[in-house]
Parts: sequence; structure tokens; C-alpha cells
Amino acid sequence: MDFSKMSFKEIQNYIDLLGSEKKYSYIDTLNQDTRKNVKKLAEKLSKQQEKNRAEIERLKTLWQYEGKCLKFGFESIAGLDEAGRGPLAGPVVASAVILPKYELIEGVNDSKKLSEKKRDELYEKIQDIAVDIGVGIVDNTLIDKINIFNATKLAMKRAIESMKIKPDFMLIDALEIADINIKQKSIIKGDSKSISIAAASIIAKVTRDRIVKEYDLTYPDYKFSKHKGYGTKEHYDAIMKYGITPMHRKSFLKNIR
Repeated sequence: MDFSKMSFKEIQNYIDLLGSEKKYSYIDTLNQDTRKNVKKLAEKLSKQQEKNRAEIERLKTLWQYEGKCLKFGFESIAGLDEAGRGPLAGPVVASAVILPKYELIEGVNDSKKLSEKKRDELYEKIQDIAVDIGVGIVDNTLIDKINIFNATKLAMKRAIESMKIKPDFMLIDALEIADINIKQKSIIKGDSKSISIAAASIIAKVTRDRIVKEYDLTYPDYKFSKHKGYGTKEHYDAIMKYGITPMHRKSFLKNIR
């Protein structure tokens, strides 16, 4: 491509239409151009390329646990994580995700490190790409009966049971499930170390947030869509003013009448 006869705007528009690998192949050519704005475009592309390379390496690292399982002959490896252990209201939601072997989904990370917009985008990507996804939900009433720890494990069991494909190995974020006949490994901070756990954390978080947002329709004074049931000052103030709703975990609010 001869950029010398093209204006900067024409070059920019042409580059914008190309896929990543193709546009990066023009970096050296753009650098040889004498125009400053064209050289700046080359510099921008070079930085994007380096950022993309770093992201690919990060994602490859996230496959370390799944990769070991595959080498030992396991085929269907599910990552499990939950959302909602700490809030004052709403359910605890768990998800189990099986990803295609060595699939690199750009941006996948611990859901807590992502913006709500990015989580929503990745939720859709994971839904499209995943081999299988399971979701388990335990509501606030049952949480009060069996406690949040047991409710979390139950939500994970329900997530596994809801899958069409039964995993032959589970990677679980910081928990073990004793009464399930599937080999497993508990990984501390697994949502930042395992790609399938990270994917599960996103599915669980987005699913739970969408459930809790619906509470606004019945209880608009509590602003559930803003704090998602967590114990913010605004949430506590609403409880003190309007009382405890049927969506609240009474075992988390024993000192409030």
C-alpha cells in the first residue's frame, strides 16, 4: 500500500477498517512517512499492538490450571464462582462455566476488577462462546435457614446440576464441595488465576445484579439497582427509614428491628 499519495484522513480511515493483525503490519510503513501525524498513528498502533500482546500473554497464563487438567486427560473442566455472599439482601448466585479448549476471551478477569459495562459485554461473549454454562440460585429465605456458607455451596451444586454437560473436573474459587462425585480443586483467588473461574464470576455477578435490579420495581425507595443489596450507608439509611423488606437477609440484620 502506497500511503504517500493519500491524505492523513484517508490513511486513518483505511487503517480503521482493517483487522488487528493487518493494521499492525503497516506500522513500519507508516513510520517511514515524513508526516508527523502519520508517525503518531504508527506510534499509536505500536502501543495497541504491545497492549494486545500483553493481554494474550495474560490470558494464556489464565489457562494454567485448565491446561494441567487437560494434560491429565480431563475433557470437561468447569470453573465455579459465586456472587453475593456479603450483601444484606437478595440471593447468592453461583455459576459453572466450561470454555472451549484454550479459547482466549479478551478482557476476561475477576468480575470485581471490571466495570459494569465491561461485565455486561463479557457476559454476552461468554454466553456465545462457552461449551456449557450452569447457574444456581439460593434465595435470601434459604440463606437465613442454612447460613451463607452452606447456601453458597448449595448454589454451586445447583449450578453444576443445571448443566447439560457434566464436568469431569471442577476448578472452584476458594471452596470445596464435599458431597458431589466430581474431582475438584479449590483455588484461592481463583477468579484472577483461572480463566473458567473468571468467566463463571462474570456470569454469576451479572445474573445476580440483574435479579436485584428488579427489586426496584417493588421497592423503589431502597435503590437496589444502585447498591445491589450491599451494605452501603444509603442502603442502611433506607432500612432504618422504611424497614426490612422480604428480600432482605434477616440473619444479616439481627441488630435492626
